[in-house]
Amino acid sequence: MELSALVQLTTGITLLTCVLAVAGLHSYAAGRAQRQALVDRLTATGQVSYNGRRRHFPNLDRRLRRTRLGKNLELRLSATGLDVTPGEFFVYLLAVVAGLWLIGQAALAPFFGPIAGLLGVWAAVQFLTWQRQKRIEKFINQLPELARILANATHAGLALRTAIGMAAEELEAPAGEELGKVANQLAVGASMDDALGELAERLPSRELVVLVTTLVLSNKAGGQVVSALRNLTETLEERKETRREVRTQLSQVNMTSYAVPVLGVGSLFLMNGVKDGALERMTGSPAGQIAVLVAFSLYTVGFVLIRRLSRIDV
Repeated sequence: MELSALVQLTTGITLLTCVLAVAGLHSYAAGRAQRQALVDRLTATGQVSYNGRRRHFPNLDRRLRRTRLGKNLELRLSATGLDVTPGEFFVYLLAVVAGLWLIGQAALAPFFGPIAGLLGVWAAVQFLTWQRQKRIEKFINQLPELARILANATHAGLALRTAIGMAAEELEAPAGEELGKVANQLAVGASMDDALGELAERLPSRELVVLVTTLVLSNKAGGQVVSALRNLTETLEERKETRREVRTQLSQVNMTSYAVPVLGVGSLFLMNGVKDGALERMTGSPAGQIAVLVAFSLYTVGFVLIRRLSRIDV
């Protein structure tokens, strides 16, 4: 009798385990299907970019994002539009700094190893700044078309939220991607002021600030948004032409600012090539090391001054 009860209990537990396993597998499959459907829908509308690329260094990336450095780096990378995580960029930066350190130490002198590493960090920061400015310039060039789409959509009776989502679908990157982020924020309950304000912080420019201010005030006061956007479209077209002319006029000055430090570094290789070991002997004394540091400081000051003097805000 006891054996029969034990068999029944074992059979019941086995059947219950099988039922729970089948239910678990069904729930897991349904969840994966819903997630994939959501990704496909958002990818098709251009609201998110999902390419399935395997991320490297995930543990380092998670730890780095918790620090202030990681948060600032994430903001810089998001503004550049690069498909790189903070952890990946940090590892690549360390590799570049180590490589330049070894090259400077082997090609010139041991004293130039740390200097070459610092130049690698400076070059990485300049690269991010250049990528961000490039993305901002491209976005500014798309602002007239963006204002035109918003004006036509609002003139057709569509709400401003709907018009922003339509513009995100029609425009190419970076305007389409940035407006997709704004549309996502509006979809989850963010206010128009906050969503557009974050857009202006990611890609700061006078043109975008004017457009954001126009949209926010029109959304609050309910004014003539169509006429305001159409007038803004003409103004943005004129400013785009003016910016193009100014950039063309200053192209030679900008090249000069980069040529100055390149000539300084090139002179070091030339000096070491003319007389092998000259730099090592020169940096072997404190006076020579101070002279090299002063020379690099002067080249840096010259680069900064030329860039500041050639900067014209339009």
